[in-house]
Amino acid sequence: MTLTLLKFKFTALALAFVLGLLATLAQPAQAQAQAQADKKDFSQAERLLFMTNQLTQLRPPTTLRYSFRKTGSLEEGFEDSVSIALGKQPDGSCCTSVGEFLSGARKLNLPEVPAAEGNPVILYFLERDVREMQRLTKGSQHYFRKLIRMAVYQGAAVRDASFSYRGKPVKGTEVEIAPFLEDPNRSRYDKLAVKRYVFMLSDAVPGGVYGIRTQIADAAQPTSLIVEELYAEGAEPAARKTSP
Repeated sequence: MTLTLLKFKFTALALAFVLGLLATLAQPAQAQAQAQADKKDFSQAERLLFMTNQLTQLRPPTTLRYSFRKTGSLEEGFEDSVSIALGKQPDGSCCTSVGEFLSGARKLNLPEVPAAEGNPVILYFLERDVREMQRLTKGSQHYFRKLIRMAVYQGAAVRDASFSYRGKPVKGTEVEIAPFLEDPNRSRYDKLAVKRYVFMLSDAVPGGVYGIRTQIADAAQPTSLIVEELYAEGAEPAARKTSP
């Protein structure tokens, strides 16, 4: 994949997922222009998640850091970390983006985003999520992307919220979806079809994303089958190189 194909703004990357095409990680210039023209047709949830410049107040180089935890009765849990390294573009503006999503065998491998505006951590989380849904159900990644896309477009609940960030209360917004509940094919993966996603956003948190949480409840017991949680730990400036 050429560098030219990878030179797109975060909006284009986000819309690629919204269109079920994240795997391509690129759009032709004409498609980008059309996507910009069609913004008015998107829902409030889509605008919040995919069309907000969440990096505008950050000064690169800096690194956004997140904790990640998986718990539940279905599989063994684990704790890991996520980082988004932001750098200056050639013209000095923000931002190039390199993500490290989990580690070792769990690591999600995605290329650099050379012109990010929104926080790529949302897209990375969702990309891993559809791969996990495929692993657990043997279903299609494209099918799960489509259901998530439609839920964000027409089935999302958006509400005001407050969070505790570094010991202080901050105001924000929650976006909640349950993309599989009304799926006519849910009988193929019925135990997982109750999965809910909550995206927690706040301008008071570096990168605009306070956290993301998914939960698959278990009707037979109080313990959930799977809970996956990502929470912001903060931003830190990149270490300066010292002269030899």
